[in-house]
Amino acid sequence: MGPIPVKILREGAILPAYGSAGAAGADLYACIDGVVTIAPGETAFVPTGIAMEVPAGCAGLIYARSGLACKRGLAPANKVGVIDSDYRGEIIVALHNHGSAAQTVGSGERIAQMVITPVFTPAYTIVEELSDSTRGAGGFGSTGK
Repeated sequence: MGPIPVKILREGAILPAYGSAGAAGADLYACIDGVVTIAPGETAFVPTGIAMEVPAGCAGLIYARSGLACKRGLAPANKVGVIDSDYRGEIIVALHNHGSAAQTVGSGERIAQMVITPVFTPAYTIVEELSDSTRGAGGFGSTGK
């Protein structure tokens, strides 16, 4: 896969960057004026100042940064955000404060990570029966018993 085209939408925006040679996710950075304070149990929409062309046949999946989530209680409100390949708007992260104290986020701070991954878009069809499997229709907690 070649480079992904990124458009800078706001002054001070930072390109996604990998924290190490083996990192799967590229860090996304806040691009805001001043700081945003997120109260406990609240969600704030934090702009990144960038738009990009996710390759056709792929999606950009937005995940929490482990340090931010575990140490400060901040993680994407929707758990995993999905950037479709045909979306060209600004990438905005909905950060939710799961903690008990207000948290501030400043411009240039790493707020999430994005993994570019292939996606399948199969057609769906109605059938009368599904093939048998070892698990069958066993639901939550049904395996390992």
